[in-house]
Amino acid sequence: MKAPPVELSSLSEPQQQISLSEYKGKVIYLDFWASWCAPCRKSLPLLNELRNELHSEGFEVLAINVDEERADGLRFLDEYPVDYPTLFDNGDVASAYQLRGMPTAYLIDREGNLHSQHVGFNPKDMPSIRQEVMDLLGNSPR
Repeated sequence: MKAPPVELSSLSEPQQQISLSEYKGKVIYLDFWASWCAPCRKSLPLLNELRNELHSEGFEVLAINVDEERADGLRFLDEYPVDYPTLFDNGDVASAYQLRGMPTAYLIDREGNLHSQHVGFNPKDMPSIRQEVMDLLGNSPR
């Protein structure tokens, strides 16, 4: 199943539009998060480490903030900075992905297909998330 389209503005630069389609050919971890989400305080830094480790192999994290106010997400990122793109959702994209909890993430393969869904976050899950990403990076044509 193809991942629903994403075209949103950057959280920090509202005039900059970022689209999921720009990342075709990469393995994407599409991460929905919010400033009020306690597990996000752990997930964003750990995802940043994974992204930096595997970025050169074709892996990217796209983080979609679902706060009502852009400023809340920006304050969170001041405390938990990341190197990957962060987007701001007006609610339409979160609805298209039918979020069931926070955080919720979707792993998308190089062809733009939904591979798996991760609801919630536990740091103990990182080795299995890393392995899943590695499998997608290694088993797909480069």
